[in-house]
Amino acid sequence: MILVFDVGNTETTIGLFESAALRMHWRINTDATRTPDELMLTLRGLLLAAGVEPGAVHGVAIGSVVPSMTDPLGEACHHLFGVAPRVVDARSKLPITLDVLEPLTVGADRIINTLAASRLYASDTIVVDLGTATTYDCITADGVFLGGVIAPGVRTSAETLFRRTSKLPATELVPPERVIGRRTEECIRSGVVFGAADVVDGLVSRIKREWPTPRTPLVIATGGLAPMIAPLCETIDRVEPALTLVGLQMAYTLLGEAP
Repeated sequence: MILVFDVGNTETTIGLFESAALRMHWRINTDATRTPDELMLTLRGLLLAAGVEPGAVHGVAIGSVVPSMTDPLGEACHHLFGVAPRVVDARSKLPITLDVLEPLTVGADRIINTLAASRLYASDTIVVDLGTATTYDCITADGVFLGGVIAPGVRTSAETLFRRTSKLPATELVPPERVIGRRTEECIRSGVVFGAADVVDGLVSRIKREWPTPRTPLVIATGGLAPMIAPLCETIDRVEPALTLVGLQMAYTLLGEAP
């Protein structure tokens, strides 16, 4: 089995793979103040609670956009599993091309999404990743990352609204039944949730109008909020919540094959 880590700014998603099959996954808060010992205890507890002995894990891959979290997590994995993690970043020797002006600044999550989309779909693809930020990754069928868009995430926008407006209450983000709210909480949900869906549709439409090939790109939604936002969108073709984890598993295998 291999364990993969998608370290985001707010949450870290962990996937346990048996061969190429995702056996189970977890989400924990991303906290760069945790020591390797604390991370090791957390990982051990998650695995044992799922009936998996740490000794069953023979490989680890990490994709991180939080550099201060990468080394402690890697150290914890090395102590717990006895293996050196394969860290995926812009320097990794993967069968993709970063056709942008500053390739070394491309986040690990976007690189991993590019790898997964190009190998799974063999199609021009727009990956909409709904996390702390909402990113739009533009990928050709042969694995060229063309660039994309980075926008504020759904929860980030909502938290800014709550923090900057003293009379608006913090509200659980769930799709409202109607656009026109009759209570303050309904108004907030409508603005944040429906607003996010319309932003996705608007940006995807703009991206498609600039697409550099004659092919129509497939639009894939991923990330923790994809199951909630994607059904409200008109431009999303498919929802793949575990796309980044699958890409990490692919990267682990490919980096093991690299000379």
